[in-house]
Amino acid sequence: MSIVESLRPRAGLRVLVTAGASGIGAAVARAFHDAGAQVHVCDIDRAALDRLVSAAPGISGSMADASVAADVDLVFDDVRGTLGGLDVLVNNAGIAGPTGPIEGIDVSGWERTIDVNLNGQYYFARRAVPLLKASTASPVLIAMGSVAGRLGYPLRTPYAASKWAIVGLVKSLAIELGPHDIRVNAILPGVVDGERMQGVIAARAAAAGMSVEAMREQYLNKISLRRMVTAEDVAALALFLCSPAAHNLTGQAISVDGNLEYL
Repeated sequence: MSIVESLRPRAGLRVLVTAGASGIGAAVARAFHDAGAQVHVCDIDRAALDRLVSAAPGISGSMADASVAADVDLVFDDVRGTLGGLDVLVNNAGIAGPTGPIEGIDVSGWERTIDVNLNGQYYFARRAVPLLKASTASPVLIAMGSVAGRLGYPLRTPYAASKWAIVGLVKSLAIELGPHDIRVNAILPGVVDGERMQGVIAARAAAAGMSVEAMREQYLNKISLRRMVTAEDVAALALFLCSPAAHNLTGQAISVDGNLEYL
């Protein structure tokens, strides 16, 4: 196999993408689908799920709340039925969580962020690992973190805490699962252009008492390349991590952020 050929994921990979109906998840799901993978997604948003499945025939889907273990169990029933096994888990589900000073964040906002962003990673990983162990296609587990998993993030402590925890989970699972030839990595997106980031910027602008435009400029000034990244940038890295070229990459937390210098 040439180096160029090794940069492409193997055709026919069986891939599960959580929160895969929109945003980064949908970009990842479409990228794998276009690369010849069998793709199943789950999402809490029925309308978005229906739109994706309709737009990309061949991608199958399940409704699920990543923070509910029983929902996750049902997703894996569907995965067995539609894919017959699993070679790649892209653990993408996550929410922005509340914005504000720690004394102003209520318990429910904190708990919901941890439930989705961290507990959801655990619920999917624990069900996926037995299937990945049975895979003969160089199985991979990818956890979607955030640049907030390597930097402090004032006024976004629940989110940052959950994303730092994901890095610890990934590094531990890489050691645990390495003897089974399962590679485990985290992708840490930076400021990803899109509807969700627009909401985050608006919330931080309101908390800081400044305009949305000024807050957006503040974000861009923290990035060495002075631009946001796209969901497709993140999807491209996910594809690479599942290619033969990445067969010795595991236990890594890889940023896709234009060199975001601080938050």
